[in-house]
Amino acid sequence: MAIGIDEFNKNFFQDILSGADADGQLLEDIFFEKFGEYLADAGEMDVVDRADYRHPSTGIRVDGYGGDPALNGGTLNLLIVDFNQSTEVGTLTKTEMDAIFQRLLKFLKKSLDARWRNQLEETTPAFGLADLIAQRWARTSKVKMFLISNRELSSRVDGREAGELDGCPITYSVWDLKRLHRFATVGHGREEIEVDLQNDFGGGIPLLPAHLSSDDYESYLAVVPGEMLAKIYDHWGARLLEQNVRVFLQARGNVNKGIRNTLANDPTMFFAYNNGITATAEAIETTDINGQLLLTNVQNLQIVNGGQTTASIHVAYRNKIDLSRVFVQMKLSIVSPERSEEVVPKISEYANSQNRVNAADFFANHPFHVRMEEFSRRLFAPSPDGSFRETKWFYERARGQYADARSLLTPAQRKQFDLENPRPQLISKTDLAKYINVWNGYPDWVCKGAQKNFAHFAHRIGQSWKKDADSFGETYFCDGIAKSIVFKTAEKTVSAQDWYPGSIRAQIVAYTIAKIGNDVEERKMSVDFGTIWQRQSVGDGLAQALVQISKQVFDQLEARPENSGSLSEWAKKQACWAHIKKMEISLPESFLDELVTEDDRKSANKLARKDQKALNGIEAQTFAVNAGSAFWEKLLLWGQHKKILTQKETEILGIACQIPVKIPSERQALVLMAVYSHLKSEGCNYEAK
Repeated sequence: MAIGIDEFNKNFFQDILSGADADGQLLEDIFFEKFGEYLADAGEMDVVDRADYRHPSTGIRVDGYGGDPALNGGTLNLLIVDFNQSTEVGTLTKTEMDAIFQRLLKFLKKSLDARWRNQLEETTPAFGLADLIAQRWARTSKVKMFLISNRELSSRVDGREAGELDGCPITYSVWDLKRLHRFATVGHGREEIEVDLQNDFGGGIPLLPAHLSSDDYESYLAVVPGEMLAKIYDHWGARLLEQNVRVFLQARGNVNKGIRNTLANDPTMFFAYNNGITATAEAIETTDINGQLLLTNVQNLQIVNGGQTTASIHVAYRNKIDLSRVFVQMKLSIVSPERSEEVVPKISEYANSQNRVNAADFFANHPFHVRMEEFSRRLFAPSPDGSFRETKWFYERARGQYADARSLLTPAQRKQFDLENPRPQLISKTDLAKYINVWNGYPDWVCKGAQKNFAHFAHRIGQSWKKDADSFGETYFCDGIAKSIVFKTAEKTVSAQDWYPGSIRAQIVAYTIAKIGNDVEERKMSVDFGTIWQRQSVGDGLAQALVQISKQVFDQLEARPENSGSLSEWAKKQACWAHIKKMEISLPESFLDELVTEDDRKSANKLARKDQKALNGIEAQTFAVNAGSAFWEKLLLWGQHKKILTQKETEILGIACQIPVKIPSERQALVLMAVYSHLKSEGCNYEAK
């Protein structure tokens, strides 16, 4: 059962208070940071950057933006904050909302005034944002203004047209407490989308059922007019693209030239040349006109394959290309929210698309995330004060797991759960990707935002997992937690420094840790993450290094090359990392004394890999026995019928068919697990009990 809005508000506010106390930051800064993570998760924008400016006498204000418009398809995302410093749920009136948006609109207009821009201090994030707006304005096709608030607005405002500026359309969108609560709890990390074809997009479209009435799911075929698809995407953008597919496209995809050329030069052949799109929905509404079934409304539409097709058609629409003769094939499956995590990844993986997605690399049910989750539920972190009370680091491989776990408990059980799993030790899969990627030398990717960084991380992990899954054992998990401790310590350290200007902590921290890691590696040494895990804190030497190196990194970021853009945008470039990597630094002797040799580290990893391999064998053997002989008999018959089993696989399946008279060895059980996975990929639907 999802928690109510009042309890959610109290928890959210408590998170903000805890973050501010731990990091020494303003409540509003933490509010912006945490809310920005939700916006990125919801697909509203790739990255949320802080750039605060307010002038009380003129009413001009801005709090942040959503990255470079040139990388967002020409869309400029601007943010303004309404933060209520109360644990009670407040009310945001329409009059207040309009006044707040006017302040943001004033900043946009002033940013285009060179004389006003030049009055700003060049080192401030506000100047960087104003300068970015001015430089990109000629190529900006749309402005989206976001108001984020922990008050509750009486009516939902999402994509409301708000006029134009120099011919560029402007829309308003409000993320209030009610909407945040629905996304974070009720929707389990998916923003509600209702596509009203009948009233908003020119009418319903013909629909052909592709299922029998006796089937336990619904599937349809449709042909969508290109202009309608473009307008739908124009309204909801990347929120239409299933999150993991979306980040895949962000990381590797570009507008397909073949699609673009067909749209511009041979639109009538688009249907013939293009594979179309594969979509899911939670529910649909239809009507029957003269025996023709029409699709009129779609609830929570998600495009799981065909993202490039959709984005390319949208670009053509923005470029005023005539789409009246363009039609797109759509396969639409109705998937209930309860089954979406299980079914949607399979649809995406198996669908034939121009940019095929390897679902195993990205979805929350990848074995890597499942294993990290298992470690987090089982392993207790050592008590830093020597007491008997130990805690866990709760790994969320899917948003909402922590809240779900608490909601099922009695008040007494919930109190015990909170003691064992303190909220500050909640870590998401995008968090882990950030903590690990900075140590692996990818601070530029970390600065590009949680989703793009996660896509980069997931691709590397997917490849490494295939080569050596045993390297991701308990030691890897504990090291990951140790890296999170270093990251959080660095955040607190930077915030406490007299030279810290505010707003750009994320960039300073990412490059500070990456620089330390790079220089330690060049010395053929390694940070002792095992000791950090045991202490649940960094040593004095590393703490001193963070203070010393963060100032040098900040100075280098500030002294960026001319015409490199704002500090936030410069930090997203590989050239920035190349520049910082060459920087001469001197690591404190106290920190050098804490390091271990690379050989010691390799020996520890080798031992950990051996332990994990043994654990894998035990787990596989347990699974094989619990699955039972009847299950393995079904697999054997299915595999023989399809003629895809080797002689060795057939023999080992034969042993499993004799459970409990015969028990497969650990090595044989590992083969059984591989066979099971292979047969599932070939279409076998049998599930172990």
